[in-house]
Amino acid sequence: MDIEKTVSTRTLGKASLLLLMFLLSACGGSGGDSVNGGGDDGGDVDIIEKDVVPEARGLLPSLSPSIASFEGEHHAGSEACSTCHNDASMEITTPIAGETRNVSIGTAWETSMMANSTRDPYWHAVVASELDNYPHLEEVINDECIVCHAPLAHDLTEKEGLDLRLYDQLSANGVTVINPGLYSMDDSNEVFNHAMDGVSCSLCHQMDGTNLGTEESMSGGFEIVGSPTGDPMDRPAYGQYADPEVSYMRQQVGYLAQQGLHISTSESCATCHNLNVHSISQDGEPLEDVLFAEQATFTEWQNSEYAIGGPQEATCQSCHMPRLDQDVYIGQGAPDKRPDFSEHTFLGANTVVQTMLMNYSEELGLKPGMDFEASIQRNREFLKTSADVTISGDGVVNGELQFDVHVRNQTGHRLPSGYHSRRVYLHVQVLDSSGELIFESGRIRPDGSIVGVAEDVNSATWEPHHDVITSETQVQVYQAITGNSDGDRTHSLLASSFYLKDNRLTPAGMNKGAILNDDSLPDTFGVFGAALTDDDFNNGEDTVSYRIAVGSNEVYTVSAELRYQSLSYGHLQKLWTQGDRVDQVDMFRTMYDNTTLRDEVIDTATQIMQ
Repeated sequence: MDIEKTVSTRTLGKASLLLLMFLLSACGGSGGDSVNGGGDDGGDVDIIEKDVVPEARGLLPSLSPSIASFEGEHHAGSEACSTCHNDASMEITTPIAGETRNVSIGTAWETSMMANSTRDPYWHAVVASELDNYPHLEEVINDECIVCHAPLAHDLTEKEGLDLRLYDQLSANGVTVINPGLYSMDDSNEVFNHAMDGVSCSLCHQMDGTNLGTEESMSGGFEIVGSPTGDPMDRPAYGQYADPEVSYMRQQVGYLAQQGLHISTSESCATCHNLNVHSISQDGEPLEDVLFAEQATFTEWQNSEYAIGGPQEATCQSCHMPRLDQDVYIGQGAPDKRPDFSEHTFLGANTVVQTMLMNYSEELGLKPGMDFEASIQRNREFLKTSADVTISGDGVVNGELQFDVHVRNQTGHRLPSGYHSRRVYLHVQVLDSSGELIFESGRIRPDGSIVGVAEDVNSATWEPHHDVITSETQVQVYQAITGNSDGDRTHSLLASSFYLKDNRLTPAGMNKGAILNDDSLPDTFGVFGAALTDDDFNNGEDTVSYRIAVGSNEVYTVSAELRYQSLSYGHLQKLWTQGDRVDQVDMFRTMYDNTTLRDEVIDTATQIMQ
């Protein structure tokens, strides 16, 4: 089937766009392992291995440590805050008799991805990749990427009229540094210290609530107004309590503590977790009026049962900053214990990059001694609450083992949500009565590739959404696949202008039909590809039917795992192709290749069938 692949979202209505994306997905994306793959109809297609990955150079970063105890005109560093908010008095009891747990704010935060947003080596590689692809867009790339990954520095340089970029700007000869970048600075530079504090205390707790929830507040549009009087001592430090210790905080760090309930709303998180990108063509030219909803976690929540007023109402903080069920002191010298304190763990699922941060802390300029292992374990347990899996079926019918795997999303957003490097997939095995493995779909290899997945052989392809699986070359992969202005798959954020496939598990309450007909939502928000016409894929749930030829009628053991991968192998293979000329890409590859953790298990189900 020939389909015109030149796509312009400004000339297509939502219904037409979704139909076109379904056709492109059905025709262009099917594939599998090696040279054979399962299409939507179960047929095989040829997949040609295309990625030419250069030999790794084995480079590693050498980032400078920073000073986190700074007290600047606009912001204070995290250690200035944790001087009081890390304390031995912040102990709570645990279910284990006689055992306590410390909930100090700085300690909980410092190993999170929020704290390390500026030192994230994957982010370094992606920004360097985009700059390599589109060097003439250097200013745009730096601004759009740094505003949420190094927000303190972005706010500081905006207010002071200073230059801000991640990497050095070089002269035409490629040798002379015109403007230094964060990557080559050290702790003698105020901008560097602000940047390396990541998404830090004085960013979130100074965020003004006036524009929250509006479109202008998103994509990094948060506002840090500062002192309303001009006196630096009147800079706000918003918190959840109505009667803060005003004089003590003002004396210690020069902030005026006050209640600001807006920082406990999902709208505050939306400032960076709803990201609309002004798309460009493959040639790097702006596409007029094409706004791509690359990250829409807040909008997903708004259209779920977890939104305010919904039957499962919960804010972002409810899950990612869980409230304690016991009172606790929240700082050194606090006169009283506080109820309903929200832990600053910022729970997430990116244990792979956290492991790299732990193993390469010196190279990434992190302070020694941080307890990443505890943070990784917390996130691992948190991830297990995100979905559940069940198995049902008829057993053997006419020589065919028939069963269904049912998946239910338990989060208030899509699973996975956020950047398109992430995927969730089903690993299904069938053992006969002697314990011999007779069928397996979704086996992960040590390098992180998944047997049978098209994109892991050729990163220009993608695994289609499956309703029925009959072959080991078919794997159910929940993910977002983005397309460029030529209608082809792209791994570039800037070049993405629509979704070729988006079958990420929707949250409960997010009806794909209602989304399709809601003109108030972006054209690039919804379900795309074959999942759009899959009747049992909706409202946070999906059922995949497996039909396996077994011949004999005996007892079989069926197991199904739902697994999460923050960095999909095919996506990385495309990134690696730039490693011979982009140092940060090779640096990240070195760390990834020496990190054995590739994914995490969300949930597992087992069923005996006959």
